[in-house]
Amino acid sequence: MTTTPTIPVNGRPVASDLAFGEFVALIAVMMALTALSIDVMLPALPAIADAFSITEANERQLVVTAYLFGFAVGQPLCGPLSDRFGRKPIVVVGLCLYGLGSLGALLSPSFSAFLWSRAIQGLGAASPRIMATAIVRDRFAGRAMARVMSFVMMVFIIVPILAPALGEAILVLGRWRFIFGFLTLAGLLALLWSTLRLPETRHDEDRIPLSLGSIGNALGTIFRDRCAVGYTVALGFMFGNLMSYIGSAQQIFVDVYDLGPLFPVAFGAIACFMALASMTNARLVMRIGMRRISHAALVAYIAVCGLMMLAGYPAKPPLLVFCAFLAGTFFFFGLTVPNFNAMAMERLGHVAGVGSSVIGAYTTMAGASFGWLIGQSFNGTVRPLAIGLSTLAAMALVTVLITERGRLFVAHNPGPASERAS
Repeated sequence: MTTTPTIPVNGRPVASDLAFGEFVALIAVMMALTALSIDVMLPALPAIADAFSITEANERQLVVTAYLFGFAVGQPLCGPLSDRFGRKPIVVVGLCLYGLGSLGALLSPSFSAFLWSRAIQGLGAASPRIMATAIVRDRFAGRAMARVMSFVMMVFIIVPILAPALGEAILVLGRWRFIFGFLTLAGLLALLWSTLRLPETRHDEDRIPLSLGSIGNALGTIFRDRCAVGYTVALGFMFGNLMSYIGSAQQIFVDVYDLGPLFPVAFGAIACFMALASMTNARLVMRIGMRRISHAALVAYIAVCGLMMLAGYPAKPPLLVFCAFLAGTFFFFGLTVPNFNAMAMERLGHVAGVGSSVIGAYTTMAGASFGWLIGQSFNGTVRPLAIGLSTLAAMALVTVLITERGRLFVAHNPGPASERAS
């Protein structure tokens, strides 16, 4: 069996019985639970609102927001616990919580109970999401990590392509609560796969005591690293773009463009461009480098937004024009985010759990907050989303310029030999 190539961690390679393909697939599933938990129920938002007598249309977005805030709260806990007890036990506990939250949403008698269940679901999903990044960083660094994360994103982006259509199919066959029965089953399958096949990648001798002093030292390492802080902040702005789109997509495609049951088709078509970008990045990053690709992609992202600005941010551009705008921005999003993530984690290998938690918690909370702010600005037109995407991308570019001291497209090697790859 072909095993996954590794980069030594602290001078010791991490052993695994997994072939590269299964490793990527398992990590993708761990990360994709969040996308699945959000996207599969987007077509059900009107039915959920009707079931709980929600009259304000924008309140539907709380179904997404509650999950994301639970997800953000869980992330700071997972990293320190995994640096002490190992990655696998934290994954297992998190998936159990995820299953309980899914079951609670299935059985919720009121909207408030439903939102609490969604928050618990997000709390549990935080563990596999954070551990996925830490496990990849345990085994890879620099460009190699960016390449692996690109493959992972390419696989898990299939989820938002298929999930809304799957949710629509479940609604045709039964009630909206069946969607949460499906999520309960998905969580159980992920739990079984992780329990049986996931390797432990945190060496016993590398484990950090669970104390305020050790966590404080780890946090100090992170916050003293200019690249870690800068690219984490930039990631927050980029995830704000993604969450803004996800939160507003159902209202835009259904209420503004009247697509009805064709909404999942449009949503999935946009996601295809992110998948194509991830495949492109995986092919190019080892040769061109993370900085050159991600910086160029971010500039191109802003250029696409600039075209919409020159058009005066129309309230309702033709559907094909608006889809082309989204396809362009999210293609460049797919070339930016895996590289930003790898650069933020580049020199944090010895504190990968805490590092992954800090980066994940901040980017999720920032993404959820920006997404909520822009989503609540929905006024029956696409203008708030288009302006929001442009503004957040510009803020990401400013952050990168500050982080890189005004330089763009310049590759440099800030870390030890095994981590050189910027």
